[in-house]
This record gives sequence, structure tokens and C-alpha cells, in this order.
Amino acid sequence: MSTEIFGSLRQHMVAEVVAETIYVSARIGKAALDRRVVDVIGKVPRHQFVPAELQSYAYLNRPLPIGHGKTISQPFIVALMTDLLTIRPHDVVLEVGTGLGYQAAVLAELAEEVYSVEMIKNLADQAKQRVSRLGYSNIHIKTGNGYHGWLEHAPFDKIIVTAAADLIPPLLILQLARGGKMVIPAGPPNSQQLIVVEKSQSGTVSTKTVLPVRFSSLDETATE
Repeated sequence: MSTEIFGSLRQHMVAEVVAETIYVSARIGKAALDRRVVDVIGKVPRHQFVPAELQSYAYLNRPLPIGHGKTISQPFIVALMTDLLTIRPHDVVLEVGTGLGYQAAVLAELAEEVYSVEMIKNLADQAKQRVSRLGYSNIHIKTGNGYHGWLEHAPFDKIIVTAAADLIPPLLILQLARGGKMVIPAGPPNSQQLIVVEKSQSGTVSTKTVLPVRFSSLDETATE
């Protein structure tokens, strides 16, 4: 497919994301996402973050398999989770679950630095190649167990988790900066909820449930 066709498909995907936001507006408390987020979704080439044989499906508003039993998240969910973080230009962001790097690229367009942890080495290696090829110098990826965060670069202004834990990992709360925000799916496999965690300047932690979701599990016991 040509660059022009991919661009046209990407804009159609953006229109679907905007429409779905309106559809769930009562649940998420707003009828429109931040314009900056929408613009980034319309800019980042999602087809560069899926296996070559699936590139023609890259701009469907749906998750797609990326190997190792993992998926690239639905574009609406990527946009929503990014919007919920309220990223500022000088923020340092931790991502747990790199996949092939699409969410990291979206974050990198909005934040100063992105640190991303991926448990599966093959995916992490591919993600490094993909973000490097597209010129992202502010994305840092390592292979490891994201349940434990990335302590060397903490605290983080924002944290996004793309796999579901039964309970919100204490180490991620610890690595969240005061005044920071985390978006994470949590709960048993059949009743996961997307949750926004906020830490006040005094260190008090509060949570808010946004809507039901379905993610693969975040494994706290896997070794790095």
C-alpha cells in the first residue's frame, strides 16, 4: 500500500476513535478527547507497528496479534488511556508492556522521555528497531518484568500499564511522582476495569474506575 492510502486509512481510524469517544461519553465523563491526543493518533503510522502481513488491517479500530500471544491495543483504547494521563511536554513517562512500540510512539509525541519495559525479549528488540527507524530518540526500552517498574529512572510523572494486574502493583505506586497519574487495567480476567490512579502532592493515593476492559495479564512472578 502507498503512503497516501495508509494516510487516508489512518484518518478514517481517527474518525472512528472520535465517534467511539462520543458513544462512551457517559462512562468516561467527556465527549471528546484532548485535541493533542487525537492529532497524534492521526500522525503515528500504526502500520509500522504490526507484523508485515497485517499492515493492510492496521487502521481498523480493533486489536491485532503481534506474536507471542500478545496484541497491539485497539486504537480507541490507546487514545483513551493516553488522554487520561493528561501528558505535559516535560513529563517523564513509564510504560509497562511495550509490545512492538506503538503506544510508546504515541507517548513520545507528547512527553519529554518515555521509558518502556517489555517482558518478551523478541518484542522488545523489534520495538527498539521500529522506534529507531522512525526517528524516536526519546524512547528507552528494556527487557524485564514491568510489574517492578524501572526504578533507576523513577519517579515518573505518568505511568501507563498495558496489561492487567489483579491488584495495582505497589512498586508502580511507589515509583509514581507526587502529583502524578497512572492508568492501568486491573481486576480478575472477566471483570477488569480501566483505573486512573492519582497521587497528590502530599502523597495520598486515590483511584477512579473508568470503564470495563479486557487485557492480557500482568505477571508479577515472571523473572527478568
